[in-house]
Amino acid sequence: MKIGFDNEKYLSMQSEHIRERINQFDNKLYLEFGGKLFDDYHASRVLPGFAPDSKLRMLMQLADHAEIVIVISAGDIEKNKVRGDLGITYDADVLRLREVFQERGLYVGSVAITQFSGQPAAINFKKKLEKLGIKVYILYSIDGYPSNIPLIVSDEGYGKNDYIETTRPLVVITAPGPGSGKMATCLSQLYHEHKRGVHAGYAKFETFPIWNIPLKHPVNLAYEAATADLNDVNMIDPFHLEAYGETTVNYNRDVEIFPVLRAIFDRIFGKCPYQSPTDMGVNMAGNCIIDDEACCEASRQEIIRRYYQAVDGLADETKTQDEVFKIELLMKQANISLEDRKVTVAAKKRAEETGAPAAAVELDDGRIITGKTSDLLGAASALLLNALKDLAGLPHNLHVISPASIEPIQKLKTSYLGSKNPRLHTDEILIALSSSAATSDAARLALEQLPKLKGCQVHSSVMLSSTDKKTFQKLKMQVKTELLEYMNGFLKESDGLEETKEIVLGHLTEIKQTAKEIVEESGYEYRVEAKMEKCEFPEKVYGNCTFPKGEYETLTVTIGAGKGHNWWCVLYPSLCFINDSYGVVADEKIEELKKVLTEEEFISIWNDPKERKKVRISWKWF
Repeated sequence: MKIGFDNEKYLSMQSEHIRERINQFDNKLYLEFGGKLFDDYHASRVLPGFAPDSKLRMLMQLADHAEIVIVISAGDIEKNKVRGDLGITYDADVLRLREVFQERGLYVGSVAITQFSGQPAAINFKKKLEKLGIKVYILYSIDGYPSNIPLIVSDEGYGKNDYIETTRPLVVITAPGPGSGKMATCLSQLYHEHKRGVHAGYAKFETFPIWNIPLKHPVNLAYEAATADLNDVNMIDPFHLEAYGETTVNYNRDVEIFPVLRAIFDRIFGKCPYQSPTDMGVNMAGNCIIDDEACCEASRQEIIRRYYQAVDGLADETKTQDEVFKIELLMKQANISLEDRKVTVAAKKRAEETGAPAAAVELDDGRIITGKTSDLLGAASALLLNALKDLAGLPHNLHVISPASIEPIQKLKTSYLGSKNPRLHTDEILIALSSSAATSDAARLALEQLPKLKGCQVHSSVMLSSTDKKTFQKLKMQVKTELLEYMNGFLKESDGLEETKEIVLGHLTEIKQTAKEIVEESGYEYRVEAKMEKCEFPEKVYGNCTFPKGEYETLTVTIGAGKGHNWWCVLYPSLCFINDSYGVVADEKIEELKKVLTEEEFISIWNDPKERKKVRISWKWF
């Protein structure tokens, strides 16, 4: 991958620029963080060289001067709003974010509940946080917000809100998601600080769109593609253009709200410190692009990637036709087509030449390797072997796996396992290669190249076959088994349901990464997600126990599209079996179940399923 972004320069410039902004005011700056504070993979794809945790690393350089306030809307708590990327509720994410920040050495001072109007769920959440020793502040709903400026900037508006006590010069305001009230929290604090004689400042940290590159630059167009579901639109900042005669880029929401912000600043301080939305931003990303063409090309590929993602989403109804249309328009603006994806062109061409399915991969140095369907191998398997041989510097016609060793595997598949497709799939070819590596130097050398395929672009001319899907199920089972072994390390000390939940939430990022590594080590490129959610489960029989169907709170690990048969188990009490049919709940687990369930609930699962009472069980488990 060609590097187009200087990450170290970015960390230095961004932190220095924030220090300068702090000094512009009375050594007090409220910094609103937009987007993701960590795991920013979009930025790393469109700016090759950008580290996904760059924002967090930058903050860690300011750790001694910074504290974090996590903001959550009372309405979102009441509605049980869920993060789309993680599948956990906003209130659960508050605890997750706090733990992640503290693990990195960042100080989390408090939590602010915004837009409060007596919501019972918000009151309960406040009590829960306070029991955990977390400071909680309340910010109230204001009638006529944001247009009723005289009321907003008064003792009956911002003045009613709790003053959030902070101790450090830089106060980072972040939240589980958009609409949480980050900006309102910052402005409320400015009001209270001003009443206390402190001239505090406000700034906004956004990575995209990048203000000092052209409006139609591929990097900025890729941001629009990434936010097609939000319908964000990049635009020239008219306020900046009027004030300075300089063309800069912002997006519609910030431009639309700026007149309101300016009026609020005028009322608090007598004048607004900023002439434009661009002025409010703290974003040095554009100054750290060291190879513009590398970033342009990466962004063009990202737009195409987002198009395929949107089209795929139509099938499972996670995306809409409008999102597809918007990205098609962005492709026209970027002057690109699907043919600009090299692996797509190569795979299609190879398929046309052979009259059979084909696949292509673009290696790190730009070389394109293809694979075709043969009597022995599927297209993906052939591609994998060809790429490994090429990376190892081995001749293309060299058999790193003897055809004589493939034939017995084919016979096993067709004669004994009932498969109609004798061709080896990717997992089977990797097993065969691993076996050959014990006696063949060429096979061993080819196998050692597997890590070099990480991050490479691949395209297949056909969708997964049913056999591939069955193979995928084996991968699911492998992920389940290895994840359980990993999780047992930090769950073995848990002696309660709520404690198990908190531990799982605290390790959610590590669980996802562990599962991803298992998938990659198995030779697959499937997307992996880990999240907390509520799911419907069918009735499950484990020999001496029958668990009723119903909705349960779960830890869900999704591989790829998440289709097909799903493996499940109970994390507390631990009831995980390899085979649903033969699992029997051991005596010690029976005793744990008795502690979790009421007597009536326990009897309902322990009795003979044909005779037991149909009792609705309402406990939660993972």
